[in-house]
Amino acid sequence: MLTGAIPDSIAGCTKLTELHLKGNGLDGCIPKGLFDLGLQVLDLSSNELTGTMPAGSTWISETLQSLDLSDNKLTGTIPPEMALYFGLRYLNLSWNDFRTQLPPELGLFRNLSVLDLRRSALYGSIPGDLCESGSLSVLQLDGNSLTGPIPEEIGNCSSLYLLSFSHNSLNGSIPASMAELKKLEILKLEFNNLSGEIPQQLGRLDNLLAVNISHNQLIGRLPVGGVFQSLDQSALQGNLGLCTPLVAEPCKLNVPKPLVLDPYAYINGNNNDIDAPTVANAAVSTRHRRFLSVSSIVAISAALVIVLGVVVVTLLNISARRRIGFLENALESMCSSSTRSTGPAMGKMVVFGPRSSLRSEDLVGGAEALLTKATELGRGVFGTVYRASIGGGGTIAVKKLLTANIVQYHDDFDREVRILGKVMHPNLVQLKGYYWTPQLQLLISDYAPHGSLHARLHERPEAIPPLSWADRFKIALGTAKGIVHLHQSFRPPIVHYNLKPTNILLDERCDPKISDFGLVRLLQKLDKHMISSRFQSAMGYMAPELACQSLRVNEKCDIYGFGVLILELVTGKKPVEYGEDDVVILIDHVRVLVEQGNAVECVDSSMGEFPEEEVLPVLKLGLVCTSQIPSSRPSMAEVVQILQVIKAPL
Repeated sequence: MLTGAIPDSIAGCTKLTELHLKGNGLDGCIPKGLFDLGLQVLDLSSNELTGTMPAGSTWISETLQSLDLSDNKLTGTIPPEMALYFGLRYLNLSWNDFRTQLPPELGLFRNLSVLDLRRSALYGSIPGDLCESGSLSVLQLDGNSLTGPIPEEIGNCSSLYLLSFSHNSLNGSIPASMAELKKLEILKLEFNNLSGEIPQQLGRLDNLLAVNISHNQLIGRLPVGGVFQSLDQSALQGNLGLCTPLVAEPCKLNVPKPLVLDPYAYINGNNNDIDAPTVANAAVSTRHRRFLSVSSIVAISAALVIVLGVVVVTLLNISARRRIGFLENALESMCSSSTRSTGPAMGKMVVFGPRSSLRSEDLVGGAEALLTKATELGRGVFGTVYRASIGGGGTIAVKKLLTANIVQYHDDFDREVRILGKVMHPNLVQLKGYYWTPQLQLLISDYAPHGSLHARLHERPEAIPPLSWADRFKIALGTAKGIVHLHQSFRPPIVHYNLKPTNILLDERCDPKISDFGLVRLLQKLDKHMISSRFQSAMGYMAPELACQSLRVNEKCDIYGFGVLILELVTGKKPVEYGEDDVVILIDHVRVLVEQGNAVECVDSSMGEFPEEEVLPVLKLGLVCTSQIPSSRPSMAEVVQILQVIKAPL
């Protein structure tokens, strides 16, 4: 029966691993310091706590396994940083008053088994990637204000045994992909606006023990087999027209009603004064005449509908073939000259979608315009990038990989590139598709008209002002967030391997977009000469352990490159600069000045005034990230936390 606030001094209990304060009368806000401890279990449920949820430090994100804040009065958003809690297995935030949308970051939890968000005043739609990890066993979103359909991706929740979406405002049909939930035991969808027929495939869920679909707008037959044959009235009532005696509403099916003509309906049975042959002849004549009239109309209408349908389907097929074939033919012609001796290249064009805005028929200018010197944007470690115009005034980037004759099989290439095609983040360039032949591989992605960070730092025209500190910090933080997404959202992690300013593209607001990520997946098949050339081209950015050992590519390599990048942002200097008599290594130069207490001398004077309380910590962070010992470098998630603290100190 404890009352009052949780004291801030509890943050001094640095060796505390579990804290249970359930079922008291505690009020006030949750101390932020509580989320800076290395807790494994935190249970503050059934109290009167108010305020928002603390985001938490990297320490708790690495240790926390169970978090229960249910039955309080918490408000605000669910911190997106919680997606970094990769050890979290149990999360219960039910019976609060957040009044926010379901954060899309929920799909990033890799080990989460129980997610309980019942009656938390949530609204918006259910994220499609909610079960991307496939580890969820219990998913409860009852009693909120969720709208939209149940996502088809719900079938990815392969470990679910309890799924409860009741008492929301969900609409649309029950997705057939729910039949993939082979372990499902309890399904609760009551009190929504679901419509259509129940997928018959759900009847094959052998482990399903309890179902409640009452008070929706469902129609049609119940699935055959399984628990659906033994449901009682309370689990079905309140629907429009389920075909079962347990529901009072008339049965409705999504099938057209057959046309039935009664040929005897036109005989007048009251003509007693006419003899039988006359009646028969008149009846046959009248019946024949009227029957032909009705049947003619029906036949003509049906014929018109069929003809119209055939025409529409044919046009759609032609349009679809043109959309795919246009770019395929254009790209195939680019490599035909190099393969004339062995016959034409058998290429394959793949456009990722449906969210991709790229349409292959929009490409203009012809095939030769794609890979010419005039459209070349630059040459990088993994290939050459060209600019290509598309319809409507748009532009895309086409990267010709330097992996010719390395990836011999399309299936290998497709498998690796499709993984990269799933990467979607505001700070990562979206891969829109690819073109493949054994002799030529092209990657299609968004085009950045404002150039790279390298060009803005070192090749800036006088007419363009230098980057301000605010822009430089935004670039550093956005780049770090993009790398965190690559490292934390995929298993195994996607390692960039070649992180440097030429691969950091900028938009009109100076928001960074990282390109060339994940191409290291092809490096295992490159010869020693190509590997050596990559080290030389990335001089100054490459982690030292890669130059002296056997290509042990891991996340720490990216952190080293990021450290060099933020030193370059602060100083405005390249990582290696050649003078008349000496060579200046940026890392060594900055480290010496920092140790001498002259760190301010490192700062790029072209950006004008700058806050020392932000610039100097960022400078020191760069030195930590470029430690010669990989284990001494922080994780990229820790880097994001540090940058956020630098920008908004406690």
